Amino acid sequence: SISVKELSHPAGEVIKIASGKTLDLKSQGTTTLPTGSVLQVISATNTNTANGGFLLQTTSTSFVSVPLAVSITPSSTSSKIMILVTTATYRANTSYVTVYRGSTNIGGATNGLAQPTGSSSSRHEPLSFSYLDSPNTTSSVQYTLYARTASGTLYVGGDGDLINSITVMEIQG
Repeated sequence: SISVKELSHPAGEVIKIASGKTLDLKSQGTTTLPTGSVLQVISATNTNTANGGFLLQTTSTSFVSVPLAVSITPSSTSSKIMILVTTATYRANTSYVTVYRGSTNIGGATNGLAQPTGSSSSRHEPLSFSYLDSPNTTSSVQYTLYARTASGTLYVGGDGDLINSITVMEIQG
């Protein structure tokens, strides 16, 4: 067994850690990972069976919240937050979905971040989209899915067993 207090290497060389071993950088004080590194991942799911198995049923032409939200506390004001949403819509001819950061719509005021494929027929339309946000804070931030219809009734979610998810990843800025 060897105990090493400090390890250094010539520029351009690589320090390798043995398979199955852990390099604990946090115990060494402040560390900075390269730009683009994933710092944390948080995900929330909802398989709510209310509203006939859907998360939301609405005829609102204004954005209304869907019970699908996640909170994250960025470690730096320069961090980016990658938002990933997976759900489904049902029966709306024209609908729009977006994500709010707190009370702020981070998508377009009218069209949001995504427009699901519309259909008045009785079928689910899968919906997945992503967005890279720059919240510029180290305070807790909540991201919530919102949706609206242009006409008709919009259903968001699935038949109770469809997993609806929102995932956020803090990316080193």
